[in-house]
Amino acid sequence: MSAFQTIRIETDPRGVATLLLNRAEKHNALSALMIQELTQAATLLGQDADVRVVVLKGAGKSFCAGGDLGWMQEQMAADAETRAREAKALAMMLNALNTMPKPLIGCLEGNAFGGGVGMTSVCDVAIAAEGIKMGLTETRLGLIPATIGPYVLARMGEANARRVFMSARLFDSDEAKELGLLAKVVAKDEIDAAVEAEILPYLSAAPEAVARAKRLALALGGNITEETIDHSISELVSCWETETAKEGVSAFFEKRIPRWVS
Repeated sequence: MSAFQTIRIETDPRGVATLLLNRAEKHNALSALMIQELTQAATLLGQDADVRVVVLKGAGKSFCAGGDLGWMQEQMAADAETRAREAKALAMMLNALNTMPKPLIGCLEGNAFGGGVGMTSVCDVAIAAEGIKMGLTETRLGLIPATIGPYVLARMGEANARRVFMSARLFDSDEAKELGLLAKVVAKDEIDAAVEAEILPYLSAAPEAVARAKRLALALGGNITEETIDHSISELVSCWETETAKEGVSAFFEKRIPRWVS
């Protein structure tokens, strides 16, 4: 595998690859470089005949805190074309993980916010430790969960997604399971065993058949189209242009309350 700066890939002799978000000091927030490297990793792992299963994890205390603060500041100063390009990169990274022809198992030992919920949604199965917090927190900043939206809706279904999609409220792992975002919630010291239990059946299945079955499931489930992705990008870019977003993001960085909080 190629050398990476923000992620790490380790593959055991069985062909189980661990894809580690490796910015623990930044709570594995998604920077432009991490987005680029995750896209590359999805392609590499998808093409590697020796890889049977991929496990997605986060180093340190968090699974993924969402967008990197530096990346957000750059978006504030950028023009619409640059914002669209960055949003496209995030959307295509999620699409690459979602369509990777290998089983993708999410192992959440820490919190997941914003883009971290999007990352959870593209896993074929996601297992979390008891007590973690999750949330689609974008509307607190005057933004919307746009590029992750197609994957969140595909995972939760519209009715469940609408319970948490707009309010930015945090919810725990038990509610995330109820919403369909997580498959299992276990004690933290049991999470490795729970992930292993998901891995084992795949090692007895034919890899090509697994890839074909995943592709079929995506197609039968209403595959997320290029038009859907482009629409989500357009919505995010137009949202960044609003005075509401400027106020929300500015308030966040200035550590003050935005004007809409009563």
